[in-house]
Amino acid sequence: YNLQTGVEPSQIARASRLVCNLTGIPVQANKAIVGANAFAHEAGIHQDGLLKNRNTYEIMRPEDVGLSQSRLVLGKHSGRHALRERLAQMGYELDSERLEAAFERFKELGDKKREVTDADLEALIADLFYRPREVYRLVDLQVVAGRSGMPTATVKLSGPGGEEHVRAAVGAGPVDATYRAIDAIVPASAKLLEYDVHAITSGIDAQGEVSVRTTDGTRVFRGYGADTDIIVASAKAYLNALNRLLTTQERRKDEQTVSR
Repeated sequence: YNLQTGVEPSQIARASRLVCNLTGIPVQANKAIVGANAFAHEAGIHQDGLLKNRNTYEIMRPEDVGLSQSRLVLGKHSGRHALRERLAQMGYELDSERLEAAFERFKELGDKKREVTDADLEALIADLFYRPREVYRLVDLQVVAGRSGMPTATVKLSGPGGEEHVRAAVGAGPVDATYRAIDAIVPASAKLLEYDVHAITSGIDAQGEVSVRTTDGTRVFRGYGADTDIIVASAKAYLNALNRLLTTQERRKDEQTVSR
């Protein structure tokens, strides 16, 4: 009919935010076009289809209604294609072997968290690929703590040759008990200089990130660990530092042997 409505579609999202601010009534997440989930995709098959051809699951472009872009929500239903795409956007180009390792850890995290954020992925990649050779690896950890009784930790580690070691210890708190149990297994004389913990993301299901500094009396070794369980993250960080210490000591012995 050659009629013009005068509606500017690119201002729809902006107008919606203005109405929300003036009325104090938030837009439901499942609201069409302007809701938070309107252009969000979590299911693996949806994400894969969208990355191949966005018209598969979107009848309009988010840019047409004033939004910046579609959002891939990474969670337990996401697949390898979506993970690889997000990591590439963050600057991580992984080969097929490393991508498979990252995907396995990603799925474990997705089972614990509703949404895996970029900060979670940064911590996952750092913990998975940027760590020293694992002389000792955490296999299992059980902690009993509370207001009454003595905090007790039982630790199972896999050592050189795949041999497993189990020790239990009592401490001033769950982290102290865990570190004492680890010290009873790992043959490294180390002193803890610094222990730092913070949440990577917000929410009750956030990952905890732990950084520690230890010393053998001559050098300082840093350790890092991340997990949704803060005690497990603490154990990973401490083992990370001890493995650096042990690796350095082995290298020193090899150098002394060669010099002789």
